[in-house]
Amino acid sequence: MYAAAQTASFHPIARHPVAAERFPQARVHRIALFAADSEIYAQGERSGTLYHIAFGAVRIFRLLSDGRRQVVAFHLAGETFGFEAGRNRGFFAETTVETGLRTMEAGEYDACSPELMANALRGMARAQEHLLVVGRQSAIEKLAVFLVDLMGRQGDPDQIDLPMTRNDIGDYLGMTIETVSRNLTKLRAGGILRLPSSRCIEVLKPEHLRRLCQ
Repeated sequence: MYAAAQTASFHPIARHPVAAERFPQARVHRIALFAADSEIYAQGERSGTLYHIAFGAVRIFRLLSDGRRQVVAFHLAGETFGFEAGRNRGFFAETTVETGLRTMEAGEYDACSPELMANALRGMARAQEHLLVVGRQSAIEKLAVFLVDLMGRQGDPDQIDLPMTRNDIGDYLGMTIETVSRNLTKLRAGGILRLPSSRCIEVLKPEHLRRLCQ
């Protein structure tokens, strides 16, 4: 499970100001470093560990019976994931880029349950929005909702960093990679976006992008 991870030899996490604020009184571990596309946990494994992303990003997915992959969530820097209703993992978790994770085992985070409850509720609300997006909107509307969500989570209305591939985005939105690329091109042609690289999007007309979400 941790074959691709290394433990950072700098800055004990208990002294890290973000960790101290987010996990008061809990024993927070050092940062474990994962290379891109590394498995964090697999479907069916025992649950009980939470993960806080110091940097990087993670995709949560399930493999369907026909071998296709359905991405159900992306988690970004500053977010916590790993919440499970049962004793075993219902999904896979993998890094999308080089990622640093802090972990807490079951029983270590009782003192900070309000913060963790807020994280869990935000994740649940985002999952509900995801169902609405995939089920009801056109391809360009799905993509617009996804990009606006990233803008909000990254806190930058002018630029979006994409810590995931277009194939990841397609598996999240229920589209092919060709459809993702074609609709990004449409948004660029409409003067709404600029695409300086495959991992960076400049939002030239954020209000236009938001109107596509309505």
